Amino acid sequence: MSATLQEPPKKRNSDAEKAAEVAEKQLSPRALKRLQEREKLRTSKFDVVSAFLMSLLWFIGTFVLMLFIVWLTTKISFGPPPFPPIIENPAGRADNAEGFERDFDPPGEDEIVELAEPTMQETLTAVTDAVSSVAAVQNTGSSNSKGDSRPPGPEGEGEDIIPRHERWELRFSAKNVAGYAAQLDYYKIELGVLGGGVQGVDYAKGLAGSPTARKGDSDSEKRLYFMWVDRSSPLFQFDRQLLQKAGINIGAGRELLKFVEPELENMLANVELEFAKKKGHNSVTEIQKTIFESQASGGGYGFVVLDQRYRKPKKK
Repeated sequence: MSATLQEPPKKRNSDAEKAAEVAEKQLSPRALKRLQEREKLRTSKFDVVSAFLMSLLWFIGTFVLMLFIVWLTTKISFGPPPFPPIIENPAGRADNAEGFERDFDPPGEDEIVELAEPTMQETLTAVTDAVSSVAAVQNTGSSNSKGDSRPPGPEGEGEDIIPRHERWELRFSAKNVAGYAAQLDYYKIELGVLGGGVQGVDYAKGLAGSPTARKGDSDSEKRLYFMWVDRSSPLFQFDRQLLQKAGINIGAGRELLKFVEPELENMLANVELEFAKKKGHNSVTEIQKTIFESQASGGGYGFVVLDQRYRKPKKK
């Protein structure tokens, strides 16, 4: 019995492969070349994965950059926007007596009219009237002076405004002298002492570290300043400690002052007026008292209005 070896059956090509082979045989060499180039330009799986990874990297990088910008803005302080200047021109009576009207000022040289020499009859009449007026004044003991209706302060014509040094009160929330000194340095407030038989003003600044002292002329000082009213306050004792630390004499008869820079003064004026407008008072002429308090704000401090009182309308 003989055995014969047979070749394994060959796999038949699919219909698609047969169709492609037939199509290739029917295409011209030029069209076949174009088809091969087109096959090379097709996107492969490798290209798809590479594009996905690249897009993911771009997205992660942009997200991290945005987080870095947000973190950077929280660390950098750009400072508050500048406040518009508020200039006040309060009226004052200086050394004139307080009253309810204004005395007439004496006429100037340009207001004096030349008078003719009076006759004898006119002279006698004028003397009689003058004697009668003097007798009436002596009997009544009164004076025709009506005083000066302007508020206290440097003499001048202006608006009916209570001056800032009388209208404002500054308060500081501090548990110890170090925290109090840090606030004074932040606002660039300078402590000063005058009087007591000592000429000029003694100043102290840089109070949180090693205070530096200097001497100044009181006549050239134009800054707004505040004096102590309540000497029982712990902050008054803090001022004394800081001035003594700077080596300044605070003996008997010497007044302790706080000098405010124009920038801080203008900032306080804006904060005051903004608070008043929210309460329905659109002018500083209506404000009688404003109490500010220094509070921690971000990396520093800021003054807020703690209380505000208003003037009663004058009766016409």
